Amino acid sequence: MSLIVTEERSVEIVWPTLGITVSATLDDRNAALADALWQALPYRSLQGHALVAGHHLYHVAPVHSLLHLPAAQRVDRRTVPDGTVFCSRLQHLGIKYGPLTEPMPATPIGQVVPDDVDSLMEAGRAIWESVYSTKKPIVAEVRRAGRTSGHSLARMKATDPAADALISDVHAETSRIWLEAPRELTELHEGRIASGAGSYGTVVTTMLFVNGETRPLGYSTYGGLVRATVEGMPLEALRHMARVLAGTPAEFLGYCGLDTLNAFTVRLMALLDRIDSRDDFLAVMAHMALYVNCLGGWNLHLFPWDLDTCLREFRGWA
Repeated sequence: MSLIVTEERSVEIVWPTLGITVSATLDDRNAALADALWQALPYRSLQGHALVAGHHLYHVAPVHSLLHLPAAQRVDRRTVPDGTVFCSRLQHLGIKYGPLTEPMPATPIGQVVPDDVDSLMEAGRAIWESVYSTKKPIVAEVRRAGRTSGHSLARMKATDPAADALISDVHAETSRIWLEAPRELTELHEGRIASGAGSYGTVVTTMLFVNGETRPLGYSTYGGLVRATVEGMPLEALRHMARVLAGTPAEFLGYCGLDTLNAFTVRLMALLDRIDSRDDFLAVMAHMALYVNCLGGWNLHLFPWDLDTCLREFRGWA
């Protein structure tokens, strides 16, 4: 039996360093997604800001099931009111706070209360400065209204000992870097690249390619493998697709400095043939997805986006 979302399901989204709290009410437009978020509360996450779409906030939500839960209603994000709250298969909790340009279908789960929309806009502007220029991380706390804050990352289990050991190590590393930038990425963004990656001593090129490989590895490869598992793809085909899709990007990212990710991937490839349970396969891929999505969030925060001050959008279209 699916749970019905009621008006009593109120959440608070808090940015402690900004001194801003907004309240939102979950609704029944996508009840399965809203319920998954509700059951995962409270948690904390590095707050991000859209870099292409416009006035939109998002962060990685530590909710494994967001990768595969079905959506009952999709909307064009550009057309909905400011303060609309979304959950997505990219494992994001997002909030629209102003004009958007990207025509992406999105799955709404609630709405910031009208009295808090101005505060949401204030938070959005401050978070943009954090991501674009200052690089001072801002953490979002999401909790049930009237409850205390807290944080934990759920750990799935596998019956195969080697698979469960990999899950344990990936979970521990994800927990370690969830609110603290990974050393490998901070060194990369400081120009310390042990392999020498970056033609003619360039650094921005390597940072750009790392970002370009990490995001689809989490969103499409591991997120896609989770969805394919839930949707019934045969296990042998799942193993084959994991080998085809995950190995090469991880090897390249290891060359660029993400040694931990590459080491996890090597272990994963070595144990694929012994995973004979769909539940085990799902658990491993879900943890890899969350880990890589966490890396992707830090990549987006650390990248020096203000390099574009010398290259601004042409506004003279007829």
